[in-house]
Amino acid sequence: MDITATATEWHEERTIDSETPIEPLSLWGRIATFFGIMIPFAGVIGAGVLIWGNGFNWLDFALMAGMYILTAGSVTIGFHRLFVHRSYETSMSVKFVLAVTGSFALQGSLMKWVALHRRHHQHSDTPDDVHSPHHSGTGVIGFLRGFWHSHIGFAFLADPPNLERYVKDLNASPTLRLAERLYILWVLLGLAIPFALGGLISGTWMGAWTGLIWGGLVRIFLVHHVTWSVNSACHIWGKRRYRSRDESRDNILFGILALGEGWHNSHHAFPTSARHGLLWWQLDVSYLMIRLLSILGLAQKVKVPSAQHIKQERVHSRASV
Repeated sequence: MDITATATEWHEERTIDSETPIEPLSLWGRIATFFGIMIPFAGVIGAGVLIWGNGFNWLDFALMAGMYILTAGSVTIGFHRLFVHRSYETSMSVKFVLAVTGSFALQGSLMKWVALHRRHHQHSDTPDDVHSPHHSGTGVIGFLRGFWHSHIGFAFLADPPNLERYVKDLNASPTLRLAERLYILWVLLGLAIPFALGGLISGTWMGAWTGLIWGGLVRIFLVHHVTWSVNSACHIWGKRRYRSRDESRDNILFGILALGEGWHNSHHAFPTSARHGLLWWQLDVSYLMIRLLSILGLAQKVKVPSAQHIKQERVHSRASV
């Protein structure tokens, strides 16, 4: 059963202090990041060549869609709503599975992902927020620089100092520390699964390789850019229905594509809520996944804001409708 949660539940424990400037990644770090971004893009080009030469293959599409839902869903209900915001509780075995499948996204290990996102909420849309599109100058050039920075440029920055202070709770778990240490293994597993399924189902090596391209590389590309669009597009375009201290927006396109994460103003207004799509028509696939876990007895203490709290935080203006 859902329980109500306040908008500031985890933030009450935080301390806000000034941050030191974040330096660019080392040369080798920038090279690794570049290839981590460009190899999935090369997979998209390869998929286009395959369609041009061999037509459309429903098995490859099924592998891409299935791996997308598994990976993006594990990021949203695992990395984000469970580990960052503690919007529900579950067993350690479920946590471990979500830590593994969330790592398939190639967006950084569990601890780093959670720490950076908690830091983002602490400094949302201030100059200390490395994800903000709003501090890169004025005019068209400033807008483009800000969008690039919030969408992908932040990945070329070194980790902020003392990042581990944001994940002391997760580091207390030996199981989650193990999931963290084996991050590269999980990334490789996320590529091996569509490769193996493609080969086994089609009965051919070509099916294995096309499964790797669609269910592996293309899927990573899509999860990357849909997730990053929550950082960029959802702080620029959309509706501000609720009071928040930043420029977060409810964006219908990414509300759908990001499995509910695009209802971003709702999330920033009620950060500990397991449900981001608070209006009846706002599809929130991630919340439906959490509800399914709850029905199966795998999720407890699912937090949602009360109707009264939602009403109190509503921005009453025509622009927010």
